[in-house]
Amino acid sequence: IELTLSTYERDPAARKACLNHYGTWCRACELDFGKTYGDLGQGFIHVHHITPLSKLREAHVVDPIKDLIPVCPNCHAAIHRRNPPFTIEEIKAMLKR
Repeated sequence: IELTLSTYERDPAARKACLNHYGTWCRACELDFGKTYGDLGQGFIHVHHITPLSKLREAHVVDPIKDLIPVCPNCHAAIHRRNPPFTIEEIKAMLKR
């Protein structure tokens, strides 16, 4: 049996640059773990690739501002409940209902 896998590296520097630009609160629901959980939650957030890495077919340099966005784990899970993933704007609209 032959199996071909694609691996995609997540760049910690891109993550850091994204969070330095956007902050560590969810851009969909606005949850800030630090404000909600105190020291335990300070700085905790997921970083979502707006274009899924699995969709990139060639070498791609991630732009931390255009390609990444901070979201909480719940919103991140909701984003990926569909393929292609929901946009941040679609999740925001769901939350307003």
